[in-house]
Amino acid sequence: MKKKLVHICVFFFIVVLSVGAVQNPFSLHYIGELKDDSQMVIKQQDPLYEEIAARAEEYKEAAIDARIDRVWKAVPGYNGREVDIDASFDKMKKLGSFAEERLIFRETSPSVHLEDLPPAGIYRGNEQKPMITFLVNVAWGNEYLPEIVKVLKKYDLKTTFFLDGSWVKKNPSLAMMLVEEGHEIGNHAYSHPDMSTLTVARIEEEISRTNEVIEATLDLTPEWFAPPSGSYNQTVVEQAAKHGMKTILWSVDTVDWRKPDPNEMVNRVLSKLHNGAMILMHPTEPTAAGLEALIKGIQAEGYRIGPVSELLSEKRVTLQTPLE
Repeated sequence: MKKKLVHICVFFFIVVLSVGAVQNPFSLHYIGELKDDSQMVIKQQDPLYEEIAARAEEYKEAAIDARIDRVWKAVPGYNGREVDIDASFDKMKKLGSFAEERLIFRETSPSVHLEDLPPAGIYRGNEQKPMITFLVNVAWGNEYLPEIVKVLKKYDLKTTFFLDGSWVKKNPSLAMMLVEEGHEIGNHAYSHPDMSTLTVARIEEEISRTNEVIEATLDLTPEWFAPPSGSYNQTVVEQAAKHGMKTILWSVDTVDWRKPDPNEMVNRVLSKLHNGAMILMHPTEPTAAGLEALIKGIQAEGYRIGPVSELLSEKRVTLQTPLE
């Protein structure tokens, strides 16, 4: 009887020990890894998985480094892409065959970023990015701002408004309207001077004074500086950089301050569109009248429209479906 009791105790001890070993976190982790490895081996032996892996190189696009261009000065980088083989397989396995439209991609980052470059003017986004931005410089034209904002809202678009510091001080409610509508705000100096002719002290005053009034009025700090009339030199760029701002120029000009016919202006701008275009405009009557047609024309070409920060980011964009 005593011997039998010992056997029973030993049996239960072995059972408890076995259960404990299996429930041990280290054991569970090990078992989980074995299961994952097993599933991976099975997946990799699947003909569909093998086909996706074999064709992945066809769809690979290398990332583009930011650089200083002889003509365009500082040019931002652009993310590359590569096929996520596992995610693509999971997307296609129910279908049972390769389907290009079900490929899943992940982005790959450049080695050199815009932040790595020395201070320089920026005239455009990356030449591979199918996107444009509007640069709206505001120092006057209050009567046309509401219509411009209304049209942008109609198409659910955000862009960047570069504000003259003295204008913000005189028109705080209009400046706040732009922020409340979700638009990006940049620095356009304080008194609309020719920045390239100023002393370092005056350049600093124009930039810092504008930042101060924008911060006090709108509770934000600009990341972008647009010199009035596009007049700048290296000192201007470096002073803006000391305030954490990059200097923004343009690659396409509406020349709306000359009061052109709105249709002619729109057609001329559309003829000059390109990847990464930065389109200069002001709150003028031609821009207010022609903005909707301009937006439709840009979108019909498949370009995405967004603020400067989005255009100059490395993030990839997908071409929009042309409007009917």
